[in-house]
Amino acid sequence: MWGLFDDSDDDALSRLWGLFKPDGDLSWQHKALCAQTDPEAFFPEKGGSTRDAKRICAECEVREQCLEWAIDHDERFGIWGGMSERERRRYKKERRNRA
Repeated sequence: MWGLFDDSDDDALSRLWGLFKPDGDLSWQHKALCAQTDPEAFFPEKGGSTRDAKRICAECEVREQCLEWAIDHDERFGIWGGMSERERRRYKKERRNRA
């Protein structure tokens, strides 16, 4: 098509400037307890309680994968892997300092 890439190449779009790069294995998301609950608990308004979301995260079997995904993608909103955005920033900084 228009000489940009070979249409016969099945993976051409995924390589196009890296814009459509696959995000890796996200099958862990199907096991996430947050996917089975009210999403508002995980995105509280400023100053709102994070207690319910963190309690759910504490019992979730994919908490570590969730936290890693949020850190790798610089997620700035919500509770991910049992941590708020502020907690994730602190965790990320501590991890960088240890390395």
